[in-house]
Amino acid sequence: MNEQTERLTELVRGAARIVVFTGAGISTESGIPDFRGPNGVWTKYNPADFTIDRFLASAESRRRYWKRAAESWETIRKARPNAGHLAVVELEQMGRLSAVVTQNVDGLHQVAGNSPEKVIELHGNTRRVACLACKHSVERETFQALVSPEGDAPACEQCGGLMKPATISFGQMLDPETLERASAETERCDLFLVVGSSLVVYPAAGYPLMAVQRGVPLALVNLQDTPHDTYATVVVRAYAGEALPGVVERARAGTPTPFPLAN
Repeated sequence: MNEQTERLTELVRGAARIVVFTGAGISTESGIPDFRGPNGVWTKYNPADFTIDRFLASAESRRRYWKRAAESWETIRKARPNAGHLAVVELEQMGRLSAVVTQNVDGLHQVAGNSPEKVIELHGNTRRVACLACKHSVERETFQALVSPEGDAPACEQCGGLMKPATISFGQMLDPETLERASAETERCDLFLVVGSSLVVYPAAGYPLMAVQRGVPLALVNLQDTPHDTYATVVVRAYAGEALPGVVERARAGTPTPFPLAN
């Protein structure tokens, strides 16, 4: 165990209201490709083809969307939580986890065992499909079986509106209530732990800075540099599944040493 990992263990041991903020990096360890990496989704597809405006524009655009969505759904459907996800569940079982704020749409935190009410999904959840008009939603597994190989998707059974995975597309507004929940948890936390996020997408990347402004320690577990590294109390360069289980296990075994917050 290196010095940075030991420091992270001390921070977790002394915290009672941890916000864990996760990005694509924690899910790539479960076999879900990220969007912006060297082998990411956007190396195969043009992001401009998958904006909300393009989705609404024509039936052909929607068929293209659903054909790509079918491919990504099959990957997500088969994915299983990894050791990093399970370590976050253990934090909740220890009574230390205030919330998981995630940029991911794969639902793996809930599959791993985190309480759904603890998970704040900034960009939605691809495990459900929702009507853009009346918000009626159904399980993705059920709906996907009704989408044709050509990408023709059924209309909403309630109002006849367009159905779309319950995720945020480019150009689509994030849910204000979800953003407010994330802000409120950030304002209450005593440790902000970022796992596997590049911290380049706003407004999501602003939450760690909110915590820092309150004098709350910021911890980063990420393989690559981020724009927020200079603000962090500790930076651990490692896979989540390699670093987090040991940190959580040692924090559970130790004696809490609370970190004093700035006034």
